[in-house]
Amino acid sequence: MTTSAMLCRERTRRFAGAVLAAAAGLWAALPPVADAAGTEAATGQRIFQEKCAACHTIGKGDLVGPDLKGVTAQRPRDWLERWIAAPDEMLAKRDPVATALLHRFRDVPMPNLHLDAAEVAAVLAYLATSTTGTPAAAAGAPAVVAAGDPENGKKLFVGSARFRNGGPPCMACHSAGGIGALGGGQLGPDLTNVVQRFGGASALSVFVGSSPTPTMNAIWLRAPLTPGERADVVAFLAQAPVSERPVQAIWHLAGLSALGLAILLGISGWIWRRRLRDGVRRPMIAGQRSARG
Repeated sequence: MTTSAMLCRERTRRFAGAVLAAAAGLWAALPPVADAAGTEAATGQRIFQEKCAACHTIGKGDLVGPDLKGVTAQRPRDWLERWIAAPDEMLAKRDPVATALLHRFRDVPMPNLHLDAAEVAAVLAYLATSTTGTPAAAAGAPAVVAAGDPENGKKLFVGSARFRNGGPPCMACHSAGGIGALGGGQLGPDLTNVVQRFGGASALSVFVGSSPTPTMNAIWLRAPLTPGERADVVAFLAQAPVSERPVQAIWHLAGLSALGLAILLGISGWIWRRRLRDGVRRPMIAGQRSARG
């Protein structure tokens, strides 16, 4: 064998060895990549259960919001990233898809959960598993609501009965029909007909139990409702007689306020009149008489 042939064979052998080494390196790098993807999906699952499962399911039907099974294949990724990160901004900009979803789901807007870019990517990684038939598709099933006591739910709502874990009464932030003409607080939305707006008692129960909005989470994270309390409050809000405060009740309140003001003014005038004599304050007359004496 000539020297040139030996050199050619040696080069071929070295090239084949380099190719095999590169392939082995790539093969060794694949498992960590898969593990990283799995870790990101696991993080997304945790975020979904904490912040999204109150309104969405994956493969179990619509809840307060739409079923998210296969959503990563139905919507562009950049749209999903913007929507999950800042739904309020997209609604303010009148995004057509976002606006259509808002009207489709009874005009209940998706809250801004203030997720950063890494958390949004993790949620999308988790949602992507729903298209593969993995166990993730069974997540987020709506809860079955136990029958509650609407009378006790009303007491908890207005504060005449205390929550076991020390949470404030609902009417500190919310109003609702059925609690009297004075109503409740204005920090949160009016909860009249909220069961119908949220698509049923099950959906509302999951929403209340998860406390997904930042305001609710700040209040109820350390003082969660017990299952019985949640069932009672939902039963109160779901009862048929609950209706919005009539306009007549507001006029009655205004009339009572005006009557009370008139009575106070009358009493004040009568008391003030007794302090006068011939249109002059009595202490002034008494002081002049004392000086003369």
